[in-house]
Amino acid sequence: MPQAPPRYPAAPPPASGTDHRRVVLVGGGLVGLTLALDLARHGVAVTLLDEEDSVATGSRAICFAKRTLEIYARLGLGPRMLEKGVTWQTGRVFHGAREAFHFDLLPEAGHEYPAFVNLQQYHVEEWLVEACQAAGVELRWRHRVAGLAPEAAGVTLAVETPQGPYTLRADWLLACDGARSAIRRALGLPFQGQVFQDRFLIADVVIRGEVGFPAERWFWFDPPFHPGQSVLLHKQPDDLWRIDFQLGWDADPEAEQQPARVAARVRAMLGPDVPFELEWVSLYTFRCRRLDRFVHGRVVFAGDSAHQVSPFGARGGNGGVQDADNLAWKLAAVLNGSAGPGLLDSYEAERIAAAEENILHAMRATDFITPKSDHARAYRDAVLDLAADHAFARALVNSGRLSRPAVLAESPLNSADQGGWAGGAPAGAAAPDAPVLCEGQPDWLLRHLGGDFGLLLFDAPDFPTPPGLRPVHVAAEARPGALWDHSGLAAARFGAMPGGAVLLRPDQHIAARLAMPDPVAVRAALERARGGGGLVP
Repeated sequence: MPQAPPRYPAAPPPASGTDHRRVVLVGGGLVGLTLALDLARHGVAVTLLDEEDSVATGSRAICFAKRTLEIYARLGLGPRMLEKGVTWQTGRVFHGAREAFHFDLLPEAGHEYPAFVNLQQYHVEEWLVEACQAAGVELRWRHRVAGLAPEAAGVTLAVETPQGPYTLRADWLLACDGARSAIRRALGLPFQGQVFQDRFLIADVVIRGEVGFPAERWFWFDPPFHPGQSVLLHKQPDDLWRIDFQLGWDADPEAEQQPARVAARVRAMLGPDVPFELEWVSLYTFRCRRLDRFVHGRVVFAGDSAHQVSPFGARGGNGGVQDADNLAWKLAAVLNGSAGPGLLDSYEAERIAAAEENILHAMRATDFITPKSDHARAYRDAVLDLAADHAFARALVNSGRLSRPAVLAESPLNSADQGGWAGGAPAGAAAPDAPVLCEGQPDWLLRHLGGDFGLLLFDAPDFPTPPGLRPVHVAAEARPGALWDHSGLAAARFGAMPGGAVLLRPDQHIAARLAMPDPVAVRAALERARGGGGLVP
């Protein structure tokens, strides 16, 4: 069994009983800690409140997608996650005892990070706490928000601690306090969407030695060890396996979480001769819903406090981390005066679009996994039967569309392609990675992008980059001061021709593509990417 999570000391309330902070963040989970760290790296002082004094228990969000790993690489945690986690890219779908088909989530080489890394959430949260402490984030454990009063220029919070209450004034309040958000309830903000009538059991199971399952995602429809339902299996570090059992809506939540009953389900799956230990058990239902708006004056919602989706597609934690990635640089720009307040409107526009995309795919997966009628079940079973031999049927199987970064195609920050750019990652997409050589040493392109606005220049060494932009030169041949695209993958993935330029946002999303750039056009694209109201040097 793992060691108990560390306990963090509770900060005392201010002696005066009142306090003021520029940015207050509520929620010390995965999303809140990520957002706090990103803001700190942008030079923003953050005070984080959490009513607990430790990180999460249980595996919870375990599937960290490639884009999320790239975000954590920018924040300094990517290599650690890659070293500790279980890397996988293959998924297998079974119908009964027979494999229906398998798929590869990252069929092409030339990326620093894999399709997915499985890693218990509590490991990542512990590392985030350490990183936040090193970055100067003020962490206030055991500080619970008991009430709030929003105003035009900020929010007043009533905070309770073990040593007494106090009042905290925040210019900006960031709500990252999860699915049961106290901030959302205090503001009376309802979710719109759907809660599906089905229940799923999570079992974290420790299995020593060989177990017969590789480091892949295995999903069963109607397996012989759990007939009529579905089961999902993932391998984690430290001999830990995550198993999700579909139970049905009529299942008794309390009875199903009893260790003896959970152990019986696991034993039926593994066989009578495989020893195991139960580490953690939980129950959940599918929820596909979101707030109507994510920005309410000086209160901004991110992660599960803003949107919830079914976990089978590995979107919840990944989507929340991408919320943080989107919000941090924008709020920092507003606070440091390099952009107007309207830039935060783009956070809402972009992340609502991403949430809608995730919800749509989650609902489709839920309908396939849990058919609502005999006709729907007959259709699903026929698709699964055909999938083993027919490619067209495999495209119809839906065991959860695994997390992909949203392409922010309709973002108000994007500029139209200039100069007949064709092919490659479009405006709004996250920048693709590629291997490069830096001063003769193997490197990766994304290590040189993000954190601030950058201009990726392909074989354009003499381009006069406007102030406020960091130039990143990429060349088809070895050249001093440029990254050498020795494989040609960087140019191919961006669809770039010699002399072209790509404007990158601080979150590594593409804002503009210019086949034949000039300083005036680049400056206009930068102004638009800053929300149109920025103070461009």
